[in-house]
Order: sequence, then C-alpha cells, then structure tokens
Amino acid sequence: MLYDYMKNEFLYKEDWNCAEHILIGANRVYKLGLDANAIKVAAGFGGGISTGDICGALTGAVMALGLLFVEERAHESNIKSLTAELINRYSEKMGAIDCQPLKDRYHNDEIKCRDVILEAASILDSIVLRERPELFEAKKAQ
Repeated sequence: MLYDYMKNEFLYKEDWNCAEHILIGANRVYKLGLDANAIKVAAGFGGGISTGDICGALTGAVMALGLLFVEERAHESNIKSLTAELINRYSEKMGAIDCQPLKDRYHNDEIKCRDVILEAASILDSIVLRERPELFEAKKAQ
C-alpha cells in the first residue's frame, strides 16, 4: 500500500524531507487523520535529525507506527517491539540506519533518497499488513 503509493504516485512530488514523505504518505494511505499542522512534527527529523544521525525515513515510519499502534501510552502497547523490528530489518537490508552512511551509499542528485524511503515504506507496510490487515482489506475494497 504505502510502498506502491510512494513509488507510483507520491515520491518527490513536493519538496518534503524523508521523514515528511513517509509520514504524509502513511497519513494518506493508512488514513491516520493528521492535519497539515500535525505533519509539522516530522519537519526536524530530515537529514538524520539534521545531524546525519538516524534516517528521516525511519523516524517518519516510527511516527506512523505510534499513530497506528498506541492508543494512549507507549507502555500500554507493543510499540517498542514493532519499532525494534522496523529498525533491525531496515539495518539488515540497507546496511545502516544513520542518514550519512545511507546517503553515501544510496543518494544521488537524480533519485535523491528514493531507495531509503521506499525500503522504509516496504518494511512499514509489512508490519502493518501483519498487525492491522484490515487496513489493506479496506484498500482492496475501494
């Protein structure tokens, strides 16, 4: 769902950072109900939280996980295990979780950070499909 949306319709149509791309895409695809003001929470997470540290696409995906799987408090949910799964799978596939080494490997002027964003979207989709399959079933029915 998110992966296909990002790949085919959405990616780089606007000048958003990686965290914004994932959160905005997830908001649209998973129907999270965020307004434009709420999306601003992702603004400072691009570029590895502006320091080259943890990838913005990953932080955007973690934000989406929180919205999808936390009702009131993190401690009353499985968010820690889902986040750990996301981060571990991403690291295994991409070879890093920090922005700078990912940019060194995958970024160029033509595609920008497309591959890192799409991989975060793919892993997020697989977690959501397993944990909330009704979101995918609702999309198929449309």
